[in-house]
Amino acid sequence: MPARKPLSPDDTTPEAPLHEGALGPVIGYQLAQATIVTSQVFAATAGRGLDLRPVEFTLLTLIAENPGVSARQLSRALAVTPPNITMWVDKLSERGLVTRERSATDGRAQHLSTTPAGTELARQAVRALREAERETLARGLSAAEQAILAELLHKLARCRRKGN
Repeated sequence: MPARKPLSPDDTTPEAPLHEGALGPVIGYQLAQATIVTSQVFAATAGRGLDLRPVEFTLLTLIAENPGVSARQLSRALAVTPPNITMWVDKLSERGLVTRERSATDGRAQHLSTTPAGTELARQAVRALREAERETLARGLSAAEQAILAELLHKLARCRRKGN
């Protein structure tokens, strides 16, 4: 076996002394590693604490922020099939968090809104999750770096748009 240079924390996997090597600059790999951290924060905060799955949190918050949104709009925004959106909205509706209203102009379309309980749960979940992320990420990132990371990830997500 060829000799390797000594490992440093900057070029190894977070939880085991495995050399990342060629994976280091691969954005998808680094996103996957970072997702482990944010998923743990979510599970401890909004998951167990507020009984929300990530997709429920996302849908509930998007609906709260965009009253009257359609399932089709949510489907496009999240790259999830309309039947899956419908299934998750059904679950939120059964919990009394989301309401549906038929469109006055298109009988097939429904406009979604949060109930007062849904609006409050969305606010509470966002607040708790942001605080938990700030605390967890402060172990390795300053507040300014966290803001830059959020901005860069948003820009990366926008690469999905046609024409970019």
